[in-house]
Amino acid sequence: MEELLDPGLGRVRVFLMHDDNKPRKLKYNLGHRRLLTFGGAYSNHIRAVAEAGARHGIETVGVIRGEEHLPLNPVLARAAACGMTLTYLDRAAYRRKHTEEVRAALRARWGADIAILPEGGSNAAAVRGCAELPGEIPIGYDVVCCPVGTGGTLAGIAAGLPEGRRALGFAVLKGAGFLEGEVARLQREAYGRTWSNWAVNLDYHFGGYAKSTPALDAFIAKYRVEGVYVAKMLYGIVDLARRGAFAPGTRVVAVVTGQPSTPVDVCAAPTGFDSGEPR
Repeated sequence: MEELLDPGLGRVRVFLMHDDNKPRKLKYNLGHRRLLTFGGAYSNHIRAVAEAGARHGIETVGVIRGEEHLPLNPVLARAAACGMTLTYLDRAAYRRKHTEEVRAALRARWGADIAILPEGGSNAAAVRGCAELPGEIPIGYDVVCCPVGTGGTLAGIAAGLPEGRRALGFAVLKGAGFLEGEVARLQREAYGRTWSNWAVNLDYHFGGYAKSTPALDAFIAKYRVEGVYVAKMLYGIVDLARRGAFAPGTRVVAVVTGQPSTPVDVCAAPTGFDSGEPR
C-alpha cells in the first residue's frame, strides 16, 4: 500500500488503499434477471451497473437525470454499449424518484418484475458487500477513512471493522447532515442493528458536490488525486492531523474509491449527486 507523505501529518501515518467500491456495492445486488437504477449523465454507478449486467447476463435500465443529449458522452456511451437501456426523467420527477408514485410508474413501464436499485447503489446488500473491505486490509491500522456520497460504503466498512477500530467518512456534499441518519438506516436494514464506531465529518465539502477552492485545487495538483471524492477526504485527513484530531502514532487507512485507471476529468464531471439529493 502506498503511503501519503505530507509534513502536516506529523507522526500520523496515512496509507492509501485503492478500492473500487462499485463492484462491492453490486456484489450482492446481482441476483436479479432485470435491474433498474438511477444516475446523472456522468455517473460511474450507471456505468458499473451496465458493465455488471453485461458480464452476468442481466437486463439493465438506466434512468438518467435530465434530458437526453446526443451524441452520448463517454460514460453513457459505454453503458449503452454494454446493453443498458437508457431512459430519462426530468429534474422535478428525478427528485421524487424514491417515492412510490414514481416507482410505480417505472414498474408500469418496465415491468413489475424489475428490481430497483437506488442512485449510488447504497442499500442493505451494498452494505454487506462493503463490510468485506476491512478484512482485506493487509496492514495494521487504527482508523479507516472514506469519502461519503450516499453512505453505503461507510455503513459497510464500520460494520466490518474489528473491535477497537473506527471509521471516519468525509461528506462530499454541502448540507449533508442527513448522512448520519442514512448510515444508521442502512446498517439497520442490512444487520438489524447499528454500530457506534463511525462518524461523518461535514467540514470538507469545499462548497458542495463537484465544487472546489484554490486550496483544494492546489492539493489535487500536488498529489494528482481525483477531485470530487478522494481529494476532499485526503485534505480532511491532513488538516485534522495538523489540528491534533488524531493521536500521534495513529495509523490511518484512506480508501481511494473508484477505478485507478479512470481519468480525473471523467471522474470529476457532475453525476447524479450534484443536486445534493442522493436518493
